[in-house]
Amino acid sequence: MAKLGAAAAISSAPVLSVRDLRTYFHQPEGLVRAVDGVSFDLNRGRTLGIVGESGCGKSVTARSILGIVDQPGRVEGGEILLARDGMGDAIDLAKLPSKGREIRAIRGKEIALIFQEPTASFSHFYTIGNQIAETIREHTPASRAEARAQTIELLRAVGIPRPERRIDEYPFQLSGGLRQRVMIAMALACEPRIVIADEPTTALDVTTQAQILDLLRGLQRDRGLSLILITHDMGVIAEMADDVVVMYLGRAVETGPVADIFHAPKHPYTQALLRSIPSVFARPRTRLATLAGAIPHPYNRPAGCPFHPRCPDFMPGVCERAAPPNVVLGAGREVACFLHGGVA
Repeated sequence: MAKLGAAAAISSAPVLSVRDLRTYFHQPEGLVRAVDGVSFDLNRGRTLGIVGESGCGKSVTARSILGIVDQPGRVEGGEILLARDGMGDAIDLAKLPSKGREIRAIRGKEIALIFQEPTASFSHFYTIGNQIAETIREHTPASRAEARAQTIELLRAVGIPRPERRIDEYPFQLSGGLRQRVMIAMALACEPRIVIADEPTTALDVTTQAQILDLLRGLQRDRGLSLILITHDMGVIAEMADDVVVMYLGRAVETGPVADIFHAPKHPYTQALLRSIPSVFARPRTRLATLAGAIPHPYNRPAGCPFHPRCPDFMPGVCERAAPPNVVLGAGREVACFLHGGVA
């Protein structure tokens, strides 16, 4: 029984832990705090959804994990702890040089990224087969013939028809849905433990979106992947995620299991996002609820709680004076709001 308990503890341990991550862009016009103290855990075999409006820092969070933040941005502080499989310890990715050999060995091999726009992520001068095979040969001792054979099997696994012929086609010869499947195949080329999908269904029609999400769910189940899903679509979060991080202006304002977030949201921002979802039960011609205002300009962040200029529950003399602390509401449940910190 003791061995069973130890095994359960190991399997439930986070494969990735982000603690107080801060990624800033130093611009001549001012400082942009793209990610400003985000913390979360990704557990083995589970899907963590990161949701928020455009400009909330979701994609920068993903790029910070892999050390591919565009200049002049850089990780200013915090920890990105990747558990070493079978070793019982963790490595802090935030401390690794972004161009060093160690982080390059982790990219693609341990953690893979499905980019938001495959058209811009592929080179149009090389076939899709060459680009996937290059990834395989970068991280494994496979020969050219072996890499090609593996690429064909990967294309078949993600539902590419006639992969023996498609392998020699160029990205511009494929539809948007097929390019996204090829991008997923490239991410899976070296059997990573963690896959980060950054808006994987953007610019796809509804039917193709459903197919891509079904594909990701099936691959996760078959390969035991830990998945970080970045999106602005609460419907995708409801369908795919086990745990949720709600981000606003670089901060995680609410975290918790997906059922708790949807059935009992605590932060006014989360509540506003959920109210804006269209309902099949709504009366005809009913106006959708909207979120007042817009995300502040990055050079003009509001003092105190970053959401207070748009918050329907704004408390004068409180919300604009200090940033709210994270309040633990239960196991895996946190909210950064004065409404739940005893002030109200």
